[in-house]
Amino acid sequence: MRKNIDIDSVTLTKLKVLSAFEDLSVKKLMEKAISNYVEQKEMERMASLSQEEKEDLGLLLLMQSASDELVSREEVMNVLNS
Repeated sequence: MRKNIDIDSVTLTKLKVLSAFEDLSVKKLMEKAISNYVEQKEMERMASLSQEEKEDLGLLLLMQSASDELVSREEVMNVLNS
């Protein structure tokens, strides 16, 4: 996806210097910075969740990763009773 953004000249100069130090293109440096920012915000959000919300999220992730196979009610009850 291509998006144009306005960056002031001072910030652009700093990005160019940092990209030279990091041996990355300005685009890659910005992508890396944005990815790190998003990851940090996700971690902050996870830390602010209650234990119940964390359990609900974990269950949701497990359900999303589960296969689409259907099982009978008896199979579910057998596993729960084991």
